[in-house]
Amino acid sequence: MKITQSKVKKMISTLTVEVSESDYLENVKSVLKKYRNDAVIPGFRKGKTPMSIIEKQYKTSATVDEVNKILQDNLYKHITENKIRVLGSPLPKTNTEIDWINDIDFIFEYEIGLAPEFDVKITNKDKLTYYNIKADTKLVDGYCNDIAKRYGKMSNPLKSVDGDLVFCSINQLDVNGSIMINGISNDATVSMDIILDKKIKKKFIGLQSGDKLILNVMKVFTNHTDLAAMLKITHEQLHALNSDSFEFTVKQINRIAPAEFNKDLFDKVYGNDTVNDLKEFKQKITEEAEKSFIVESDRMFKNDVVMYLVDKIELEIPDEFLKKWLVQTSEKPLTIEQVESDYPMYSKSLKWQLLENRILENNEIKINNEDLLDFTISHVERQMKQYGQASTDDKKVLEIAENILKNEDEKKKISDQLFDEKTLFIYKESFKLNQKSISYDDFVKLASEK
Repeated sequence: MKITQSKVKKMISTLTVEVSESDYLENVKSVLKKYRNDAVIPGFRKGKTPMSIIEKQYKTSATVDEVNKILQDNLYKHITENKIRVLGSPLPKTNTEIDWINDIDFIFEYEIGLAPEFDVKITNKDKLTYYNIKADTKLVDGYCNDIAKRYGKMSNPLKSVDGDLVFCSINQLDVNGSIMINGISNDATVSMDIILDKKIKKKFIGLQSGDKLILNVMKVFTNHTDLAAMLKITHEQLHALNSDSFEFTVKQINRIAPAEFNKDLFDKVYGNDTVNDLKEFKQKITEEAEKSFIVESDRMFKNDVVMYLVDKIELEIPDEFLKKWLVQTSEKPLTIEQVESDYPMYSKSLKWQLLENRILENNEIKINNEDLLDFTISHVERQMKQYGQASTDDKKVLEIAENILKNEDEKKKISDQLFDEKTLFIYKESFKLNQKSISYDDFVKLASEK
């Protein structure tokens, strides 16, 4: 077998593969021999069919299979051994027909897209803003009220008032206003706090058991994630509803009397004698909120890093080849028009992937099994603490972590998280950061504008 590479043109090269009969003949003979041993053909005992008949029936298909195997194995071997940095995968040229019946030697041509040569250097001349989200009084008070409700006492009054939770039987209606046969039906609690329209919210005030409301759910509940959960259907099913009209029948009114801000509440939330008064309680909430906001600050910072480096380092990639590759390799049929529409986003994502891989190489960032295990153990311990579980012995935590890593999907997810953590550290160390304090509301507004 002989493989030759053409000169690079517009970051595209051609690999020409010459396959001679000697490359595949022995494998084909072995396959045909197995076919003969296993074949049951009328007029012949098993294993005694003349080879000429076996060859007539199976030789062409066996040749196709074995040649393709050789092609795949040797193409990627050639690419690896010659350290050719490719994008996508080799695409076969289809400009010539192959005569599998009569020919014994074959020539195949493959196009390959080549990755650009570049380097990534980040210095203190590269400046980005890092936003430190602060918990303001409004936010802390909101958190306090939520906690008070969570630890409050439940009662069941006869009539609803603003802020109550209305437990309902919910049934989908047909065009005639009757309960739809095989329609969506579920029992769920409606929180008035999630109804933004004041006129609609007013309809839920003064209700008692047995009362009915007919509502267009898509207009009433603007948060479609909450609505899907209320109806016990998927997000996709929600947007495929054949009727938006639902009947809500009140079954029970639930009212929560918020807990008082006293030592009893503080002990329930944070443990005995951890917090002594409301001031300390709010301080604790502030610290926890701002700690949780770091994740969102990091996410925006990472996005800013991506945008900055993709714009700064103008990578040239083989666009023509990649568009063709996307069309030919997509699981779902794609038109050129669809590819053209989505290509800018794909191109940007690919460029960032190349940049980040080079950053990983430059900083020699690698993850071994020990790193993964340590990271998973820390994750398990944080989870247990978050959900208020009593601390357990190290052996038990290790066992949980090892079981998590046995799941390949979980292992991949954790590996990606660890890579993100390591690269995030590099970005924070390499860029010159302009530290800026910002309220959570302003941060959300800023994020929506980006």
